[in-house]
Amino acid sequence: MTSSPTSSKTTAPLGLLCAMMFLQFFVWGAWYVPVTGWLNDLGLGGLTVWVFSVCPIAAIVSPIFLGMVADRFFPSQKVLGILHIIGALFMIAIPLVITKQPLAESPTSFWHPCILLMLGHALCYMPTLALSSSVALAHIASAEKQFPIVRVAGTIGWIIAGLVVSMLLPGGDKSPAQFYVVGVAGVILGLLSFALPNTPPPLAGKKVSVGQLLGFDALSLLKNPQFALFILCSLLICIPLSGYYQQARNFVAFSGLADPAFKMTFGQMSEVFFMAIMPLIIVRLGVKKMLLFGMLAWVARYGLFALGASDQVAWMVVAGIILHGICYDFFFVAGQIYVDNDTPHEIRGQAQSFFVLITQGVGMLIGAQ
Repeated sequence: MTSSPTSSKTTAPLGLLCAMMFLQFFVWGAWYVPVTGWLNDLGLGGLTVWVFSVCPIAAIVSPIFLGMVADRFFPSQKVLGILHIIGALFMIAIPLVITKQPLAESPTSFWHPCILLMLGHALCYMPTLALSSSVALAHIASAEKQFPIVRVAGTIGWIIAGLVVSMLLPGGDKSPAQFYVVGVAGVILGLLSFALPNTPPPLAGKKVSVGQLLGFDALSLLKNPQFALFILCSLLICIPLSGYYQQARNFVAFSGLADPAFKMTFGQMSEVFFMAIMPLIIVRLGVKKMLLFGMLAWVARYGLFALGASDQVAWMVVAGIILHGICYDFFFVAGQIYVDNDTPHEIRGQAQSFFVLITQGVGMLIGAQ
């Protein structure tokens, strides 16, 4: 792929790109953690397993859509806008269709209308994670200096979403209004996307296979025992990570802490801090030691949760949440750097796709189930 001219990378004000990324993760954060409060209040807790399966399913499908359609035929900013608006409509429909009803037992079917609507949203949303990053990178002068600023705006968006749902909505995270918040934010982001500079489809005129899009050509890297071990650890870590996203809000509520969705944002606040100091840590520790510390942080987090559960020890629960910064940044962000540094240039993109497929797709789906 040829690099864009310098002029095309400086046409978007940094504030506009930050606003895009802020809303990108606001949309996700406004429902992904708080939703279990709403499910339990409606007696739909049995659907939780499928609610947290729709995003991994979409993560497996989205590279195919991006590579075969979006990245070959349409400008990225227009695809971004259309997907967010359609995805917003699915979310707005949820509280209109799903109402509180007396049930003998909680439904558990994948074909429940709630799950189908959330799957529709996820199939629209998950491709936009890659699209928003590609649009930002295409229109900044320095990826190393400016993209971290844009990406941190996304984490701040997730934090603000948790605050809005937990603190401002009547009923907090039990309120169906959280879906209207997601929908309105999605529509605003969709309209904003059309104001972004033109970003031509990066694979226009190129032939690609499904295997290339999913990163299957990177399977040859598994012959390297170190890379194979890294992929195995990544898969295993994502299994309990899915359980964390699925049940941590309920666990915080069980521990007696008020405003559980707000308390969960402490993890993202920690993530912002560790993201800011990561360049210094990489220099001192190196990527492989960071991966090790990241894995140990997961052990410490679940240890704190287990020790604090029976006696509802608040500081242990809060400390486990705050460890999210190390858990996520030291493993997943450092993992992306490891993949970039330790794979041949010609299959580096496929290796990153394979890493996402294994973690956000397969690992998270197993964990949800």
